Amino acid sequence: MKRGVYMNKNKVVRLAVVGGGRGGTFSKVLSNLADKAQLVAVCDHDEAVLDRWKDEFPEVRSYDNYERLLDDGQVDAVFLATPLFIHARQAIQALQAGKHVISEVIAITTLDEGWELIETVEKTGLTYMMAENYCFMRPNMMIENMVQHGLFGDLVHVEGGYIHDIRNLTHYPDGKLTWRGNLLKSYRGNTYPTHSLGPVAKWLDLHRNGEDQFESLTTFVSEGLAGQIYYKELFGKEHPGAGPDHWKQGDSAVTLIRTKKGKLITLRYDIQSARPHNMTHYALQGTKGAYLSPRHHNEDPLIWLEGRSPGISSDGSAEWETLWNYADEWEHPLWQSWGSVAEQAGHGGGDFSGFPSAATDCTDSGNTELHMTESYTSTVGWVPSRIADTNSCRTIRRFLEW
Repeated sequence: MKRGVYMNKNKVVRLAVVGGGRGGTFSKVLSNLADKAQLVAVCDHDEAVLDRWKDEFPEVRSYDNYERLLDDGQVDAVFLATPLFIHARQAIQALQAGKHVISEVIAITTLDEGWELIETVEKTGLTYMMAENYCFMRPNMMIENMVQHGLFGDLVHVEGGYIHDIRNLTHYPDGKLTWRGNLLKSYRGNTYPTHSLGPVAKWLDLHRNGEDQFESLTTFVSEGLAGQIYYKELFGKEHPGAGPDHWKQGDSAVTLIRTKKGKLITLRYDIQSARPHNMTHYALQGTKGAYLSPRHHNEDPLIWLEGRSPGISSDGSAEWETLWNYADEWEHPLWQSWGSVAEQAGHGGGDFSGFPSAATDCTDSGNTELHMTESYTSTVGWVPSRIADTNSCRTIRRFLEW
């Protein structure tokens, strides 16, 4: 019997949080899921972080070593909230130790990691879920529900963007680079696409029923100026980051993807340009309607549906209306069940809404294939996008068949 496949008798998943800093933001989430998940352990290399957890959860076991945590037979599943470079290796280790896995994004950094992760899930029969929280934001879920019921007609183009100035998170106070800083220093391309890609991939129902798949992509990266300016102003011109040759990543990366059925996806990734935070940059165009996400927190998501919204598109009289006009009719069922609780969590409720289904599926190994496929679909764009920094329309990368 594989440890972790069969839960304790009341089917409450005994969960360990790995990465107590970021993972600490989910303590409120877990408190609302006591009938589905029980926090039993936390792992972090920082004693100060572990001490904070012990103060809030005295009964929780603490580990400063990941391997020792994996030896704990009273842990059914791990939630990985660690730096992205080690997600794949930690997930594979946990699966091999008989633990289900919920992993923050991204899932993999190389294709070899991707294949090993898939093969490990298939071999162990355990559940793996990539916790792409932007898929579970209220507007994104509502649009998914409306798409599934045909309100937009046939989709032809979708757009997603992660546009968020986080230069302050790329370094420590002394100027040394964090893992985010090293990502900008060492890699070039669309290196963090899942917040942009996850929701729109679900709208297009990609790789989920065999009807449509990614086919090809190309990525362009701009010159990098914002990082140089920031590091020069903050640390002085002697800091390596103030120089033009320190960063491989440019300020903006734009990826264009075509699916086998001819749908187009545009993704933008920009974590350095100076501007207010735009957490939810999404758009959708169908044959019978369109959607635009809010540009800022004081703006509603906008929608236009042929035959229901004001005006006619072809004569120029069409007018946008707020998405919330359709909430009573088209609110996603999951949000109907959990919305009041999800609103208390981070990232527009996304930090909560993926957990109920993940916890349930950890008690049912029959869902393993579904979660592995969805996770890899949302992740696969990372490596090809990074490689496909072509700056030339002549170079198109094609997705592998699997």
